[in-house]
Amino acid sequence: MEATYPAVEEHGLIGDLQTAALISADGTVDWFCAPRFDSPSVFAALLDHRRGGHFRLSPDGVEYASKQLYLPGTPILITRFHSADGVGELLDFMPVTGARATDQHRLIRLVRMVRGSMRFRFDCQPRFNYGRDPYELEVHPEGDIFRSRTLSLTLTSLKNADRLVDAGSIRRGEEGVSAHFTLHTGDIGGVVLETACPHAPRALSTEEACELLAQTRDYWRRWVGGSQYRGRWREMVERSAMTLKLMTYAPTGALVAAPTTGLPEQIGGQRNWDYRYTWVRDASFSVHALLRLGFTSEAEKYLFWLDARIRDARDGDVPLQVMYRIDGSPDLPEEVLGHLEGYRGSAPVRIGNGAAGQLQLDIYGEALNSLELADRHGLIAPYEGWRKTAGLMDWLCEHWNQPEDGIWETRSGRQDFTYGRMMSWVALDRAIRLAQRRGRPGDTVRWTTERNAIYEQVMERGFHSGRRAFVQHYRSDILDASLLAMPGVGFISPTDPMWESTLRAMDAELACDSLVYRYDPNASPDGLAGTEGTFNMCTFWYVQALALAGRIDDARLTFEKMLTYSSPLGLYSEEIAPTGEQIGNFPQAFSHLSLISTAAHLDDLLNDEQR
Repeated sequence: MEATYPAVEEHGLIGDLQTAALISADGTVDWFCAPRFDSPSVFAALLDHRRGGHFRLSPDGVEYASKQLYLPGTPILITRFHSADGVGELLDFMPVTGARATDQHRLIRLVRMVRGSMRFRFDCQPRFNYGRDPYELEVHPEGDIFRSRTLSLTLTSLKNADRLVDAGSIRRGEEGVSAHFTLHTGDIGGVVLETACPHAPRALSTEEACELLAQTRDYWRRWVGGSQYRGRWREMVERSAMTLKLMTYAPTGALVAAPTTGLPEQIGGQRNWDYRYTWVRDASFSVHALLRLGFTSEAEKYLFWLDARIRDARDGDVPLQVMYRIDGSPDLPEEVLGHLEGYRGSAPVRIGNGAAGQLQLDIYGEALNSLELADRHGLIAPYEGWRKTAGLMDWLCEHWNQPEDGIWETRSGRQDFTYGRMMSWVALDRAIRLAQRRGRPGDTVRWTTERNAIYEQVMERGFHSGRRAFVQHYRSDILDASLLAMPGVGFISPTDPMWESTLRAMDAELACDSLVYRYDPNASPDGLAGTEGTFNMCTFWYVQALALAGRIDDARLTFEKMLTYSSPLGLYSEEIAPTGEQIGNFPQAFSHLSLISTAAHLDDLLNDEQR
């Protein structure tokens, strides 16, 4: 079974700022949702190689080796095929759609022959709505249309003065459409997929396709050229920035946690969640990364989205939700797709996310921390936004001292999680700063009283005297890597003996040759069977904690080791398995935004050392 599934890291990500596709090293589009990140899939071979649907374009009838790279400064994916007969290149890209929501999206697949000759074959087998909806195939003079009840997909071949796909080679059937074509040195061919095309299929000329390629290339190079990062790890930082941009829904500025669903945290395990939504936590962390790079407009757009969620919450007299759809909708009912076998047999495959209804108090700290940072960069909240935020802090004053579900979204019952308490302290602390800095109204006396009460409670109950460490929740002696953030948010000094002993405990129990587990699931059950890998974001947090503790050499070595675990294209999933392979949804925003923040922070400290 496993041989039919490429490794998670053997994929490249392309996108148009409203949706995205994953393409494996053999030229297969095996994940694509349309018209949005959180829409049903059109191709989902990543979750079921037989029933999920795919679109493959690769050499036909010849042995070959393939390698992938990105066109420098862009997310245009190049897959190179090497054979005894020649070398061909497949360029996959999606022209940028812009900030207006649309159902029309194009995936362009250009093949050019570098030397020699090679026969190629494409095989397009869409499976609409996660393989649940049938479709009808319409044949037109210049292409075909796959039409389901909710979406249409148009397939056309590129044309030029000399050659088209041989009409005699086209095969149409219940499975889909396939064809082959032969290219010689200097030739360019390819195919175009378009969703919701409003007119009959029209084949693009090679010149038109190459012009779209140039426009896409220039857009991305202009964008990444705006980065202010000039540090030691520029290539990895800029790739992470482009990856985050690819996972941002341009019409609203909302960042999805990952463009995929159902990729397991353990092969064969049950932790297979849908990450195609916007977590308040993840997206708030992105503000720090974006502002460090100078991408102010992206940070500002997300803050508008966050402001709207805060207003909705206060108008409805409800707390902030953990996550939302990219358009701000709060409805994310969880459903199991029992007809899909899951990646390498990892079932169940879930869509939607039941954790949306959990109580996770830390999100208030992440949200206010990002608002306060943005304020220091001149992104000042409007009056109505501040008024609603102040009301949210009043709500937090009444509700912080209760059990909750925690940052890791455990499904085994609520606890008094130390991280959630600490981030509630952050929320009130940052709200006080904002009110005082801008002279804005707010019950700062109450906020201060509650902030101080939280601090005393965490120091008295969150620190386990026997373990000499801050622990996961008040009724446990289990370590939790989320607490690596404590000195970074200013809750405790990195030289405080209580923190130094906590860090030593994490060194011994959670760190494993530079990689960091978020907690021990055997000792701290999360309601599901099985284990998991090390958590990439926690490893990056560990680097920052080491650096703040003055262990600069350890921090740099840990960071450099972590960079070796990226995919060949510089992408990261959520976790690293004991075998060193990437697991979990891919690519993961948490991993990339924490890479950016860690690289910038480590650069600053190393530069200070050299002065």
